[in-house]
Amino acid sequence: MAETQNDTGLGAGDFSGLRAVYLNCTLKRADQLSHTELLMSTSAEIMRKNGVTVETIRPSERRIAFGVYPDMREHGWEHDEWPEIWGTVGQADILVIGTPIWLGEESSVCRLIIERLYGMSGELNDKGQSSFYGKVGGTVITGNEDGIKHCAMSILYALGHLGYTIPPQADCGWIGEAGPGASYGDDGAGFDNDFTQRNTTIMTWNLMHMARMLKQAGGLPNEGNDRRAWKAGCRFDFENPEHRA
Repeated sequence: MAETQNDTGLGAGDFSGLRAVYLNCTLKRADQLSHTELLMSTSAEIMRKNGVTVETIRPSERRIAFGVYPDMREHGWEHDEWPEIWGTVGQADILVIGTPIWLGEESSVCRLIIERLYGMSGELNDKGQSSFYGKVGGTVITGNEDGIKHCAMSILYALGHLGYTIPPQADCGWIGEAGPGASYGDDGAGFDNDFTQRNTTIMTWNLMHMARMLKQAGGLPNEGNDRRAWKAGCRFDFENPEHRA
Protein backbone atom coordinates (compact mmCIF):
# COMPACT_ATOMS: atom_id res chain seq x y z
CA MET A 1 0.00 0.00 0.00
CA ALA A 2 1.32 3.43 -0.94
CA GLU A 3 2.31 5.76 1.86
CA THR A 4 -0.58 7.94 2.94
CA GLN A 5 -0.16 11.59 1.97
CA ASN A 6 -1.44 14.57 3.93
CA ASP A 7 -2.43 18.03 2.67
CA THR A 8 1.20 19.18 2.61
CA GLY A 9 2.22 16.28 0.37
CA LEU A 10 4.35 14.76 3.12
CA GLY A 11 4.13 11.17 4.31
CA ALA A 12 2.28 10.07 7.41
CA GLY A 13 5.47 10.64 9.37
CA ASP A 14 7.24 9.12 12.31
CA PHE A 15 5.27 8.30 15.46
CA SER A 16 8.21 6.76 17.33
CA GLY A 17 8.39 9.61 19.85
CA LEU A 18 4.87 8.94 21.14
CA ARG A 19 3.81 6.98 24.21
CA ALA A 20 0.37 5.37 24.63
CA VAL A 21 -1.30 3.78 27.64
CA TYR A 22 -4.28 1.45 27.35
CA LEU A 23 -6.30 1.10 30.56
CA ASN A 24 -8.38 -2.06 30.36
CA CYS A 25 -11.23 -1.57 32.81
CA THR A 26 -12.44 -5.14 32.71
CA LEU A 27 -13.79 -6.65 35.92
CA LYS A 28 -11.68 -9.76 35.34
CA ARG A 29 -8.37 -10.74 36.88
CA ALA A 30 -5.20 -10.94 34.82
CA ASP A 31 -5.43 -14.74 34.54
CA GLN A 32 -8.83 -14.50 32.85
CA LEU A 33 -9.53 -13.71 29.20
CA SER A 34 -10.69 -10.14 28.64
CA HIS A 35 -12.74 -9.52 25.50
CA THR A 36 -12.08 -5.80 25.93
CA GLU A 37 -8.33 -6.33 25.97
CA LEU A 38 -8.58 -8.51 22.88
CA LEU A 39 -10.09 -5.66 20.87
CA MET A 40 -7.79 -3.10 22.47
CA SER A 41 -4.82 -5.20 21.42
CA THR A 42 -5.68 -4.73 17.74
CA SER A 43 -5.46 -0.97 18.21
CA ALA A 44 -2.29 -1.25 20.29
CA GLU A 45 -0.65 -3.40 17.63
CA ILE A 46 -1.26 -0.74 14.96
CA MET A 47 0.47 1.77 17.20
CA ARG A 48 3.42 -0.55 17.84
CA LYS A 49 3.83 -1.15 14.10
CA ASN A 50 4.22 2.61 13.71
CA GLY A 51 6.79 3.07 16.45
CA VAL A 52 4.55 4.14 19.35
CA THR A 53 5.64 2.88 22.76
CA VAL A 54 2.60 1.10 24.19
CA GLU A 55 1.78 -0.11 27.70
CA THR A 56 -1.43 -1.86 28.81
CA ILE A 57 -2.61 -1.72 32.42
CA ARG A 58 -5.45 -3.72 33.97
CA PRO A 59 -6.66 -1.64 36.96
CA SER A 60 -8.69 -4.53 38.40
CA GLU A 61 -5.37 -6.14 39.29
CA ARG A 62 -4.19 -3.11 41.26
CA ARG A 63 -5.15 -1.82 44.69
CA ILE A 64 -6.68 1.52 43.72
CA ALA A 65 -8.51 3.42 46.44
CA PHE A 66 -11.80 5.21 45.88
CA GLY A 67 -11.62 8.99 45.96
CA VAL A 68 -10.82 12.14 44.02
CA TYR A 69 -7.43 13.08 45.45
CA PRO A 70 -4.03 12.31 43.89
CA ASP A 71 -3.01 9.96 46.72
CA MET A 72 -5.76 8.55 48.91
CA ARG A 73 -3.22 7.25 51.44
CA GLU A 74 -3.11 10.85 52.61
CA HIS A 75 -6.85 10.59 53.26
CA GLY A 76 -7.10 7.48 55.39
CA TRP A 77 -6.63 4.63 52.89
CA GLU A 78 -3.98 2.06 53.73
CA HIS A 79 -3.23 1.15 50.13
CA ASP A 80 -3.43 3.14 46.92
CA GLU A 81 -1.55 2.22 43.76
CA TRP A 82 -3.03 5.07 41.73
CA PRO A 83 0.03 7.35 42.16
CA GLU A 84 2.17 4.65 40.54
CA ILE A 85 -0.31 4.24 37.68
CA TRP A 86 -0.50 8.00 37.25
CA GLY A 87 3.28 8.06 36.87
CA THR A 88 2.76 6.10 33.67
CA VAL A 89 -0.51 7.69 32.48
CA GLY A 90 0.76 11.20 33.12
CA GLN A 91 3.75 10.66 30.83
CA ALA A 92 1.71 9.26 27.95
CA ASP A 93 0.71 11.26 24.89
CA ILE A 94 -2.26 8.97 24.22
CA LEU A 95 -4.71 7.44 26.69
CA VAL A 96 -7.19 4.78 25.58
CA ILE A 97 -9.76 3.62 28.12
CA GLY A 98 -11.37 0.27 27.41
CA THR A 99 -14.45 -1.05 29.18
CA PRO A 100 -17.09 -3.74 28.93
CA ILE A 101 -20.76 -2.78 29.07
CA TRP A 102 -22.81 -3.87 32.08
CA LEU A 103 -26.48 -2.88 32.32
CA GLY A 104 -25.93 -0.35 29.56
CA GLU A 105 -23.08 1.46 31.35
CA GLU A 106 -19.30 1.33 31.52
CA SER A 107 -17.81 -0.85 34.25
CA SER A 108 -17.41 0.23 37.85
CA VAL A 109 -13.64 0.02 37.37
CA CYS A 110 -13.93 2.50 34.49
CA ARG A 111 -15.80 4.99 36.68
CA LEU A 112 -13.17 4.57 39.39
CA ILE A 113 -10.43 5.39 36.89
CA ILE A 114 -12.29 8.46 35.63
CA GLU A 115 -12.74 9.67 39.21
CA ARG A 116 -9.05 9.20 39.90
CA LEU A 117 -8.18 11.06 36.69
CA TYR A 118 -10.48 13.83 37.88
CA GLY A 119 -8.48 13.91 41.09
CA MET A 120 -5.45 14.96 39.04
CA SER A 121 -7.24 17.92 37.44
CA GLY A 122 -5.52 20.35 39.80
CA GLU A 123 -2.11 19.40 38.39
CA LEU A 124 -0.76 22.02 35.97
CA ASN A 125 1.88 21.86 33.26
CA ASP A 126 4.64 24.41 32.83
CA LYS A 127 2.27 26.65 30.83
CA GLY A 128 -0.21 26.91 33.69
CA GLN A 129 -2.68 24.64 31.90
CA SER A 130 -4.26 21.38 33.00
CA SER A 131 -1.63 18.64 32.88
CA PHE A 132 -3.91 16.80 30.44
CA TYR A 133 -3.47 19.52 27.79
CA GLY A 134 -1.53 18.38 24.75
CA LYS A 135 -2.61 14.76 25.21
CA VAL A 136 -5.29 12.82 23.32
CA GLY A 137 -7.90 10.35 24.48
CA GLY A 138 -10.00 7.57 23.01
CA THR A 139 -12.10 4.62 24.13
CA VAL A 140 -12.78 0.98 23.24
CA ILE A 141 -16.10 -0.60 24.26
CA THR A 142 -17.12 -4.27 24.18
CA GLY A 143 -20.18 -6.28 25.16
CA ASN A 144 -23.04 -8.25 23.64
CA GLU A 145 -25.82 -5.70 24.01
CA ASP A 146 -26.39 -2.09 22.97
CA GLY A 147 -24.48 0.77 24.55
CA ILE A 148 -21.26 1.58 22.67
CA LYS A 149 -22.20 5.16 21.85
CA HIS A 150 -23.70 5.78 25.30
CA CYS A 151 -20.57 4.61 27.10
CA ALA A 152 -18.26 6.39 24.65
CA MET A 153 -20.21 9.61 25.15
CA SER A 154 -19.69 9.46 28.91
CA ILE A 155 -16.01 8.53 28.77
CA LEU A 156 -14.99 10.96 26.03
CA TYR A 157 -16.86 13.82 27.69
CA ALA A 158 -14.98 13.14 30.93
CA LEU A 159 -11.62 13.05 29.15
CA GLY A 160 -12.38 16.21 27.20
CA HIS A 161 -13.55 18.03 30.31
CA LEU A 162 -10.29 17.18 32.05
CA GLY A 163 -8.25 18.60 29.17
CA TYR A 164 -7.60 15.72 26.79
CA THR A 165 -8.01 16.50 23.11
CA ILE A 166 -10.55 14.17 21.51
CA PRO A 167 -9.85 13.63 17.80
CA PRO A 168 -12.55 12.75 15.26
CA GLN A 169 -14.10 9.32 15.74
CA ALA A 170 -12.17 8.49 18.90
CA ASP A 171 -14.24 5.42 19.82
CA CYS A 172 -14.76 1.91 18.55
CA GLY A 173 -16.35 -1.25 19.82
CA TRP A 174 -18.13 -4.56 19.40
CA ILE A 175 -21.49 -5.51 20.90
CA GLY A 176 -22.61 -8.44 18.76
CA GLU A 177 -26.28 -9.22 18.57
CA ALA A 178 -28.67 -7.79 21.15
CA GLY A 179 -29.20 -9.99 24.19
CA PRO A 180 -26.99 -12.75 25.59
CA GLY A 181 -24.54 -14.04 23.05
CA ALA A 182 -20.94 -14.18 21.97
CA SER A 183 -18.56 -11.52 23.25
CA TYR A 184 -15.71 -10.24 21.10
CA GLY A 185 -13.39 -13.12 20.24
CA ASP A 186 -15.64 -15.96 21.41
CA ASP A 187 -15.15 -18.55 18.65
CA GLY A 188 -13.88 -15.71 16.47
CA ALA A 189 -16.95 -13.48 16.99
CA GLY A 190 -16.32 -9.99 15.62
CA PHE A 191 -13.05 -10.83 13.89
CA ASP A 192 -14.61 -10.53 10.44
CA ASN A 193 -16.85 -7.56 11.24
CA ASP A 194 -15.85 -4.80 8.83
CA PHE A 195 -17.53 -2.05 10.86
CA THR A 196 -15.54 -2.91 14.00
CA GLN A 197 -12.32 -3.36 12.03
CA ARG A 198 -12.75 -0.04 10.26
CA ASN A 199 -13.65 1.99 13.33
CA THR A 200 -10.83 0.50 15.39
CA THR A 201 -8.32 1.33 12.68
CA ILE A 202 -9.60 4.87 12.07
CA MET A 203 -9.69 5.62 15.81
CA THR A 204 -6.12 4.43 16.23
CA TRP A 205 -4.72 6.47 13.37
CA ASN A 206 -6.64 9.59 14.41
CA LEU A 207 -5.21 9.27 17.92
CA MET A 208 -1.69 9.00 16.52
CA HIS A 209 -2.14 11.88 14.08
CA MET A 210 -3.57 14.21 16.71
CA ALA A 211 -0.95 13.29 19.30
CA ARG A 212 1.85 13.92 16.83
CA MET A 213 0.36 17.26 15.76
CA LEU A 214 0.08 18.41 19.36
CA LYS A 215 3.59 17.25 20.23
CA GLN A 216 5.11 18.97 17.21
CA ALA A 217 3.25 22.16 18.10
CA GLY A 218 4.39 22.03 21.72
CA GLY A 219 0.83 21.45 22.92
CA LEU A 220 -1.92 24.06 22.97
CA PRO A 221 -1.13 27.77 23.29
CA ASN A 222 -1.82 29.02 26.82
CA GLU A 223 -3.47 32.30 25.83
CA GLY A 224 -6.84 32.28 27.60
CA ASN A 225 -6.32 29.03 29.50
CA ASP A 226 -3.40 29.81 31.80
CA ARG A 227 -4.81 29.11 35.27
CA ARG A 228 -1.87 30.73 37.06
CA ALA A 229 -2.41 33.94 35.08
CA TRP A 230 -6.15 33.82 35.85
CA LYS A 231 -5.42 33.43 39.55
CA ALA A 232 -3.09 36.40 39.32
CA GLY A 233 -5.89 38.55 37.92
CA CYS A 234 -5.60 38.25 34.14
CA ARG A 235 -9.06 37.87 32.58
CA PHE A 236 -8.18 37.27 28.89
CA ASP A 237 -10.86 39.66 27.52
CA PHE A 238 -13.62 38.30 29.76
CA GLU A 239 -16.01 40.98 31.02
CA ASN A 240 -19.15 40.63 33.14
CA PRO A 241 -22.37 41.64 31.31
CA GLU A 242 -23.12 44.46 33.76
CA HIS A 243 -19.82 46.06 32.89
CA ARG A 244 -20.86 46.21 29.23
CA ALA A 245 -24.16 47.90 29.95
